[in-house]
Amino acid sequence: MIGIAPLRVFVHVASCGNIRDAATRLHRTPSAISMTLKQFETDLGAALFESDRKNRLTKLGEEVFEAARDVLREHDQALERIEAVAAGRHGRLRLASVPSVAAELLPHLLTDFLDTRPGLTVELIDTDSGGVHALVADGTVELGIAAPPKDASDLRFKTLFQDPFRLVCRSDNHLAERRTPLCWSDLAGMRIIGNDAAEAIDAAACRRLIAGSALKARSVISLLALVRAGAGVTLLPRLATVSLAADLIAVPMADPLAVRKVGVILRDGRAPSPVCKAVLARLEQATANILSTGQDMS
Repeated sequence: MIGIAPLRVFVHVASCGNIRDAATRLHRTPSAISMTLKQFETDLGAALFESDRKNRLTKLGEEVFEAARDVLREHDQALERIEAVAAGRHGRLRLASVPSVAAELLPHLLTDFLDTRPGLTVELIDTDSGGVHALVADGTVELGIAAPPKDASDLRFKTLFQDPFRLVCRSDNHLAERRTPLCWSDLAGMRIIGNDAAEAIDAAACRRLIAGSALKARSVISLLALVRAGAGVTLLPRLATVSLAADLIAVPMADPLAVRKVGVILRDGRAPSPVCKAVLARLEQATANILSTGQDMS
């Protein structure tokens, strides 16, 4: 079977019209080039050049030259793609994220990331934490960004940051003007619009408040629309309240348990792809100590 090396030697000799210049291009000695070329002609059973000067191709040489150039071009392009995939510069990544991270953190991060890696394709799915867990578990996406899974038997979780909860209310609510964090008792008598993120708060007083709620919504858009309509108040992580309209106010909660842990989720036993590794490294760099130190996510 003819290998790539003799094809490359032949194409360079044919292009240069002599062995000496081809040897210089390939960083090899003229004798090594001559031996490779001779063995190539022996394997083919016919001459590729009209004379030992190697300045004119035979009819077979012309046919082989055209075919060899095509083969080398495809070979080199394939190697470039393989190297790019291995380095995380080329490929495809599907990831799922909770909406607040997808809306506030990922747009700038992914834009900067893709600007330096034009060979990448990224598909982003935004859904609640339960949806993220399911998509990672069944292999629909390789990477998830969400709260910790309740059943982590087939998932791996690594914390990126902790996001404190806020009470979201209308600007005409009496709590909107509070300058100090709220206690759970401050919410007594209010209709709390439940949501999956708030129900994960590990505080008995919070669970009692939400358990008595007659209204629940899953998406942030729906929750904010309900609050705006006067249906009640809701509890959302700080990141989900960064871009609130002027008629809505986010008031901090005093309870240190009122935080959402956000991290990356991968399938257990599966090594992340190079692209996934590159995104993970960028995520960890972008989110290191941001919320825990009170810095802005933007």
